[in-house]
Order: sequence, then structure tokens, then C-alpha cells
Amino acid sequence: MIKFTKTVLVLAAFAALPLNASAGLFDDDEARRAILEMRDKVKKLEGDLKNLIDTKTDKSATLDLIAQQERTMEEIARLRGQVELLANSIDVAAKREKDFYADLDARLRKLEPREVTIDGKTASVDLAEQKAYDTGMQLFKDGDYKNAATALGDFVKRYPVSSYAPGAQYFLGSAYYAQGDCKSAIVAQQALVKNYGDSPKAADAMLNIASCQTELKAVNNAKKTLQDLIKAYPDSEAAATAKTRLKGK
Repeated sequence: MIKFTKTVLVLAAFAALPLNASAGLFDDDEARRAILEMRDKVKKLEGDLKNLIDTKTDKSATLDLIAQQERTMEEIARLRGQVELLANSIDVAAKREKDFYADLDARLRKLEPREVTIDGKTASVDLAEQKAYDTGMQLFKDGDYKNAATALGDFVKRYPVSSYAPGAQYFLGSAYYAQGDCKSAIVAQQALVKNYGDSPKAADAMLNIASCQTELKAVNNAKKTLQDLIKAYPDSEAAATAKTRLKGK
């Protein structure tokens, strides 16, 4: 490139000589032709040089642009990869959060009081209360009267105002009766009549008391209990049974 430039400069300098300076070397016509030819060569060389320089500049710029574009595309690809990873992480986190709150909501719903129907009435019962009552009743149904009495007795102490309390008290007396413990059965059923007198099971509790009194040979007490039953709950099935028993006494 340097050699090429020097050649152009030499030719240019030579071409710039006055006509009379070069006339000594050539005849006038030959000198003129030589100078014209040299000038044409210089012009052509200058054009070639300019084209070469322009071409070289364009190629360099193009190569730089291509390299920059490649680097940009690589960066875009890298960023896209990061965006995909981030989006995936967000989706996973969102699913985990959704599952967490769904599980939490399910757990809270289990802990929240729920509406149940007990003896024809709607009542609110929490999970622990329901579980304690169900445990005692299952023991009673399985014929494990001793443990049933313990579980039902504990239930009444823990949940005295529960809507299940009258039923727990009733089956507590029944569990004692099933074990042949009439005295404890009477006490348990009397507690039902006293504390939960408006319960549908109160009339049946009095009938059970009379039965236990009869077994204990307390006939007069049994008769009075039946009379009180008829008076307190005249429209109950237990009252009809009490009347039948009184006729036989």
C-alpha cells in the first residue's frame, strides 16, 4: 500500500512539471503525449487508490458491523435464555404459592366451625369438638363401654355447652348401664335432665332412670320418675311408654 502511494506521488510530481522543463527530454509532440499519458495514469491510479481505500473502508465497516451484530445477537440470545428461566421460575413460584394457599385454605376450613344438624337443630361445631364426640360414640358402638364412658365423660367436661353435650351425657349414662353400673347410670341421666332439660333425649333419660331404679328395687322411686316424665314431657314417646309401665305396677 505504501509503495503504491509513493508511485502515485512520484507520477503526480512528474506530471506537474512545466512543459518546457520536460521538453529537453522529448520532442514537443512526444513530450506532450508522454505528459498526457502520465497524467491519465496518475488520474487512473488516483481513482484506483480512492476506490481501494473506499472499498477497504467499506469492508472494514461491514466487518465491524457484522461482528457487532453477532455480538448483539449473542447478547439477545443470552437475555432471552435468562428471560425464559425467569419466566419458568415465576410460573413455578406462582404454582407453589397457589398450592400453598389452597392447602392453607383447606386446613383452615377444617379448623373452622362447621354447620351440623343435631336433633333437628342446626349447630356450629369445631373440628376438635366433633372429633372428641365421634371418638366417644365410636367406642360406644364398638361395645367398648368402659372407654366410651371415659371419653364421653371427658367430652361433657370439655364441651358443656356443645350441641353434642346432651347426646354425650345420654350415652354416658347408657355406657354405665351397659356395664351394669345402675347407680352411675342414674347420676349421669339425672345430670342430663337437670342441665339439658329441653333436649329431646331428656324424656328418654328419665325412662332409663326409672328402669335403673326398678333394677335396684327402688320401685317407689321408679314410679315417681315415670309420673314426673309424663308430666314434664306428655307428648313424648317416652311418656307413652311410662304410662304403659305404670299400668303394670
